[in-house]
Amino acid sequence: MTAPRASRAALYALILVALANALSLLDRNILAILAPRIKRDLAIGDSEMGLLYGTVFALFYALFSLPLGRLADGWVRTRLLAIAVTFWSIATGLAAASQGFAMLALSRLGVGVGEGAVSPAGTSLVFDYFAKPRRGFAMAVIAAAIALGLGASSVLGGIAADWWDKLYPPGAAPYGLRGWQFAFLVAALPGFVLAVLLARMSEPPRGRLDGIESPPDTQPIRASLRVLGSVTPVLNWIALARRRASVADWGANAVALVLIASVATLVARAAAEFSPRPPLHFGSLALSPHTLQWAVIGFGTFVVFNLLQSMRLTDRAAFVVITESPSAMLCMAVGSLQMMINYGVMGFTPSFLMKHYGLSPAATGLQFGLLSAAIGIIGPLIAGPLSDRINARFPGGGRVGVTLFALGVSPLIALWVYRADDAATFFARFVPYSLVLTAWYPPLYAIMFEQVLPRMRGITSSTYVIVSTIFGLGIGPYVVGMLSDANGGNLAAAILEINWVAPVIVAMLVVLASRVQRDEAGLVARARRAGEAV
Repeated sequence: MTAPRASRAALYALILVALANALSLLDRNILAILAPRIKRDLAIGDSEMGLLYGTVFALFYALFSLPLGRLADGWVRTRLLAIAVTFWSIATGLAAASQGFAMLALSRLGVGVGEGAVSPAGTSLVFDYFAKPRRGFAMAVIAAAIALGLGASSVLGGIAADWWDKLYPPGAAPYGLRGWQFAFLVAALPGFVLAVLLARMSEPPRGRLDGIESPPDTQPIRASLRVLGSVTPVLNWIALARRRASVADWGANAVALVLIASVATLVARAAAEFSPRPPLHFGSLALSPHTLQWAVIGFGTFVVFNLLQSMRLTDRAAFVVITESPSAMLCMAVGSLQMMINYGVMGFTPSFLMKHYGLSPAATGLQFGLLSAAIGIIGPLIAGPLSDRINARFPGGGRVGVTLFALGVSPLIALWVYRADDAATFFARFVPYSLVLTAWYPPLYAIMFEQVLPRMRGITSSTYVIVSTIFGLGIGPYVVGMLSDANGGNLAAAILEINWVAPVIVAMLVVLASRVQRDEAGLVARARRAGEAV
């Protein structure tokens, strides 16, 4: 059966959502190409750059994606996206004023808060513009846009920083602005134009294409604030008291907090012994980067626990539909582990190229940025429609098969890529690597969002975002940076070592293939069992 053609309005909406995702990755990832300059000017190492690139950003991105995901399920999604793009663009520009680690961390924090709305609001919009047979294509376009933003961050950051530093010798630049600071200003500008276009876009009926049109939400902002309060440590206890939670719920929360704090403390101590680092200074406060890293991860883990506990108490139907689908949970786990690899690799590859092959920032940005953008676009655009076709012939398992191939083969190719003798060989080998590495987004995301009801796609997206951000983005770059610092700055070895989580991913995908169709078929039954009227 031929999939229905998308309308002009649907294609226009997809373009704007894709651009929002592209700018999100541009502003998020520009730190990677600017890392050597920032390390030199701020006197920090790879571990601290991993904190900035991953951990600091990850916590607030993950935390605020939850209430913003709930807001996306009930409020005007076009308006929400416009506000979010404006907010993170301002935060990106704030990095230009950074004179130390603390101010740059504050900028990354703000970028994380704003970008928390992109995935839930954007995905929800696209699924209400595209029917099921075309969703693999739509997700492929978004994945391609992510690759475009990732590549553009290297091109823009490298060229802008080099141009500014050549134009103004040290000490002669206006307001003492350095090249990497100027690059942040340039990266911030496109977001303001996109925000205007998003604000003017029409809002589609929610759930119409699935035949489960959702009724209007009368108090979406209040509900969103309740979500934020219910997951934020300390505030979550107020939420539990207001809901008159049972003794068992209070006990579970307390036990979870103690266990998480204990594990985070032990891991921070082990990391400090493995890779000693000087303390970071926040005014008069001095803090070990390892303590900061694992305090943030512990905080995020407790947020995930609070989210699930709150969902069970306030939206039992969503809790049951998501958590009682092994396929949905496996998708989240696979995505999180692969994000650990992807962000660890991509966060330090520009630095690897400059250090290992002696490339300039501009040359690295141009060559690596354009190549990763071009191939990163092609990979998802092939994988998305291909997974739609294969899935039509082998329902459920077809999309898992494409994902399994991509994530099973990519670590083997990485061994070949990062052992290249020269830059030209590296880039030639990077082509097949990037094609395979980006092919998993469309099929895995399509599987996950088809395991839940339309009204739950926003909160499902935000749940996935927080899990994959805390345990993927929050850990991957930091681990690569720590391994590099501990081994005398050997970035190639550190990048390859992060790929050791791949066997776990492959095992999870094998299990997913065996039950994805059964779990999707049981969606309505799960919802009805939890009291949802469908």
